[in-house]
Amino acid sequence: MTTHIDTFQHYFFVGIAGTGMSAIAQYLCGTGKKVSGSDRLFDKNQKMLIQEQFEKMGIDCFYQDASGISSDVDVVVVSTAIEESNIEYKKAIQNNIPILKRSELLAEISKSKRTIAIGGTSGKSTTTSMIFHILQHAQISPSLMTGAGLTSLQKKGLPGNAFVGQSDWLVIESDESDGSIVNYLPEISIVLNIDRDHKEFDELMALFTTFRTNTYGRFIVNADHPASAQISMDKSFDFGTKSGVGFFGSDFKQIGFEIKFFVNGVPFTVPMIGRHNMENTLAAVAAVSAVGVSVEEAAQAMINYEGIYRRTQLVGRKNNICVIDDFAHNPSEVAAAIKSCQQVGKRVFAWFQPHGFGPLRFMHQELSELVSETLTNEDVFILSDVYYAGGTVDKNISSEIVSEAIVSNKKCAKFIPNRNDLKGYLKANLSDGDVVLLMGARDTTLSEFASEIFESI
Repeated sequence: MTTHIDTFQHYFFVGIAGTGMSAIAQYLCGTGKKVSGSDRLFDKNQKMLIQEQFEKMGIDCFYQDASGISSDVDVVVVSTAIEESNIEYKKAIQNNIPILKRSELLAEISKSKRTIAIGGTSGKSTTTSMIFHILQHAQISPSLMTGAGLTSLQKKGLPGNAFVGQSDWLVIESDESDGSIVNYLPEISIVLNIDRDHKEFDELMALFTTFRTNTYGRFIVNADHPASAQISMDKSFDFGTKSGVGFFGSDFKQIGFEIKFFVNGVPFTVPMIGRHNMENTLAAVAAVSAVGVSVEEAAQAMINYEGIYRRTQLVGRKNNICVIDDFAHNPSEVAAAIKSCQQVGKRVFAWFQPHGFGPLRFMHQELSELVSETLTNEDVFILSDVYYAGGTVDKNISSEIVSEAIVSNKKCAKFIPNRNDLKGYLKANLSDGDVVLLMGARDTTLSEFASEIFESI
């Protein structure tokens, strides 16, 4: 089902606390729509932070028991994670209330704006936030919908993953995992990389090729990545470290928690870690240049970039030990996060919680191989039990399959089933100059867990 966003006045979101759903809900509320929603994580007696933030915006929140689907609800919005057996899905059907998929709604919103869409299997949220930050600095005032909270917006008491600006520009994160990336008709598109994640490589290539076809303006790709380079349309706006591309990065250095490099001869200093964040910055510079922002102005903006939630986010430093929280959840992201942390401390204790049984089954071999190649002889890779978000799923696989494979590759790995036992293990093994890297997705308690680990060391 697709329809114009003005067809409905009252939107009800099932699973409104999820990052993708919450961003659209906030955006629609900011444009004057009536918005309400439910989430299984909401507690009737103790409100979550995001629930309090929603209610301050005027978004009514309910426990996921169908009590919020009143007679004045015009449409119910669901994600692909919501099954037809869900009580609210069934009530919408019974009451003849239209049901709209999250991806369909986002596509309709994007059609109403001059959209910059960021795609790729890694780095989407970071690059989206960088583009938004630079355009804000340039006083262009874009709108935003993304998958992770920007620190600059969170400081204002907002969830941070959505914003309603004054201009016609909209910056969105485009998801390939559910195939919804093919629904967008952006003016400017970016493909950061194409790696096997969620889907097989051939299927991903088909999705990103359609993404290119649907872009009516500037299509920008990472020329350093062989797969994305294959679908390039205009090398004068591509980015990378190879010659012959429009936005060329060079002389990369990481000094502590800061990276320095040049873009087309212009010096950049970005308060982040990791070479992959030079690539993300290059992508952002290419996109804002298509809007009309100079490389020099982009460089000035990035000096004060504050980052996003759980992307190589420093939890704290204690006893000369750093604890870093990261959203990494596919093999390339996990490897990139480890490499970033290797530049910060002498040893990396990298803990990973797989974000689902299906994803682990899909990626465990590639994860084992890539982590084995990335770890030094001093580093340790630790896994705990798979995160289970509910629903019908085959649980016949364990994280231990990865730790065993890494050990067979002569690198150090541990399987600690109960993640609460990680505190004792780290306390017994950490020493001066070490880095603790905590990785995982979907589980909303991971940030709290990172803080607990920091307090325990």
